[in-house]
Amino acid sequence: FKREGPLTSLGSGFIISSDGYIVTNNHVVEKGGRVVARLLNDKTEYEAKVIGKDIKTDLALLKIDPSRELKYVYFGDSDDPSVGDWVMAIGNQFQLGQTVTAGIVSATSRKVPQGGPYDNFIQTDASINPGSSGGPLFNVKGQVVGINTAIFSPGKAQSGGAGFNIGI
Repeated sequence: FKREGPLTSLGSGFIISSDGYIVTNNHVVEKGGRVVARLLNDKTEYEAKVIGKDIKTDLALLKIDPSRELKYVYFGDSDDPSVGDWVMAIGNQFQLGQTVTAGIVSATSRKVPQGGPYDNFIQTDASINPGSSGGPLFNVKGQVVGINTAIFSPGKAQSGGAGFNIGI
C-alpha cells in the first residue's frame, strides 16, 4: 500500500472507556508528532492526544473525541494465564487492518534480552507481527490479560527489515 508522507510508526491499541481513552505501547507513539487513530468499521481518522506515556512499562494512554459512545474492553488479571491456556491477539499486522490470531500461553513471567525493569511477559505462540504492538491479548473469557509488545524475530537482524513471527 502506498502512503503519502512519512510513516514513522505503526501499531494498534484498544479502547478502555466509552469516551475515547485508548491504551497502546509507548514505542508505537514515542517518536510520533501526530498520532492518528482509526476505529474498526469507521472511516474517520481521529487525532489522538497523548495523555501519558511510560518508557519503563512501554505503555501509553491516548484520548480521542468521538461523536458517539464507544464500546470498550474488559480487563482480566494478567497473573491468571497459565501455560497451555488459549489466548487471542488482535492487531493491525503489516497494516492490513484488524487481524485476530490465536495461540496458547507458552510461558509466563518471561524476561527478554534488553528488556526493562518490569519485564514479566506472557509468551504466546499466537502470531504477533509488525503492527501488532499495542493491541490487546485476550483470554477465552474475552478479557484483556496483556498487550502485544514484542516478538523474537531473527529475520530483522539479517535483513534489516521489520522481521517476522516465528511463534515467540
